Amino acid sequence: MSLRLPTGSVTVLLGPSVHRRRTMNRLDDTTGRDPVGRRAAVLRVRAREADPVADRLATVASVRGGIAAVVLVDRLTDGLGSRDRGRVLAALRGVAADGTAVLVDDVDPVAALAVADGALRVDDRGGIEPEELAYLAS
Repeated sequence: MSLRLPTGSVTVLLGPSVHRRRTMNRLDDTTGRDPVGRRAAVLRVRAREADPVADRLATVASVRGGIAAVVLVDRLTDGLGSRDRGRVLAALRGVAADGTAVLVDDVDPVAALAVADGALRVDDRGGIEPEELAYLAS
């Protein structure tokens, strides 16, 4: 699957959960490319439901300023309450601020939109289209 993500941005996947999962599972952690076509490092971060919020925040901190051009955030907030989910998602802004493209599939995509620069909608055929976010269009 070929997907172009803007650098320095947080992009959220929208659409039915099962289709977002399939999309994330199809993304290859080894085939990232930078804007001029050179190989670029890709990291995938995820957590188990039982992982404490401190561990998840440490995971996000560990990818800041690193070698990754793309960070795939794969349900990193599963099992967290809304306050802690917001803290983990907000930490992703720092990753993007370092110039990294961040793609988020979250159990609560609406919460993820609070930190998003953009969104992609996944359909039942595996298609991906940009989603216009009215609050970003001004």
